[in-house]
Amino acid sequence: MAASSSLSGPSRDHLDWPFFEPQHRAFVEKLDAFAASGTLAAVDHNDTDGACRALVKLLGEAGLLAAATGNAGADVIDSRLACLARETLAWHDGLADFAFAMQGLGTGAIGLAGSDELKRAVLPKVTSGEWLSAFALSEKEAGSDVAAMACAAKADGDSYVLDGEKTWISNGGIADVYTVFARTGEAPGTRGISAFVVFADDPGFSISERIDVIAPHPLATIRFDACRIPASRRLGAPGEGFKIAMRTLDIFRASVAAASLGFARRAIDEALAHAKARPMFGATLADLQLTQAALGDMATGIDAAALLTYRAAWRRDVQKLPTTKEAAMAKMTATETAQTVIDRAVQMFGGRGVRSGEIVEKLYREIRALRIYEGATEVQKLIVARELLKA
Repeated sequence: MAASSSLSGPSRDHLDWPFFEPQHRAFVEKLDAFAASGTLAAVDHNDTDGACRALVKLLGEAGLLAAATGNAGADVIDSRLACLARETLAWHDGLADFAFAMQGLGTGAIGLAGSDELKRAVLPKVTSGEWLSAFALSEKEAGSDVAAMACAAKADGDSYVLDGEKTWISNGGIADVYTVFARTGEAPGTRGISAFVVFADDPGFSISERIDVIAPHPLATIRFDACRIPASRRLGAPGEGFKIAMRTLDIFRASVAAASLGFARRAIDEALAHAKARPMFGATLADLQLTQAALGDMATGIDAAALLTYRAAWRRDVQKLPTTKEAAMAKMTATETAQTVIDRAVQMFGGRGVRSGEIVEKLYREIRALRIYEGATEVQKLIVARELLKA
């Protein structure tokens, strides 16, 4: 995340947990070697759009993006690989984590419900890093309340015509392919939404606004003005869009928790190194009991969040069971825990902690969005409760 750190990489103690198999440990070794090579640090992060394109290309060339896309489709994504990748990349470089994750989230619905033709056309190019992908669900008046969606797609012969806007779209403005959810009207609320694939060069598609955020990422509001696309680019049956979106989010929600773990692990690693080196009252910051108590809380919270995260991924991969509740628990706990851990790291650094360019300052900005996107913490609580009440 910054050249000023002397840390070489994250701890790997948790790879001994029974959630993982030899192929997961081998993948992490490959990813660690890639991250340690200096390839990520060499990318110019001052140009956010250019950095994302470069990072996706590098990840694709290294053969790492298949862990996000599954290549053959979202049903064959190994959740543990995706989580380990995000945890590792987030430790090293928040933008690299973002670039990796969006290749999977943007194409997950295609893998789940796309035709064989669409899969062949899109997935290899996204997996290789040639194309960037995006997931377009949110609107200005329809974030957590998906049923309020207004963007519409009207059937017209062998085509659909899309009109409306989507906002807070990650990779908006630089993606080559977008998975778009629009109201088709088969039924009220979420039962009248369908999913479509839109390419950046489709007539009627445009970028109406670029959005700047505290941790720079490519975000935009995208617009459809009589954007005509073939009906063959609909994903699944009419009215199945909401189900497809939720299935996609169920796959990748645990990976958001994993990214949070990566940020939290980097924060505690930086805090430990700083506390051991910082002179304080004739000893070091680490010798103070208040510091030790904070570090104890931080480490325990991280392990608890990690156990929830990899339980959810293991349940999906090995037990082949629904993970709606488990992934929601993991995302809620990991993102909130990471926010607390990073805040404590900033506090330990004192004035340095809020200096622009410090690693803990960057982490403080990076973590905040994860408590909101792919379902805010408050939404995750409702999901957990809903699943409990079903039982």
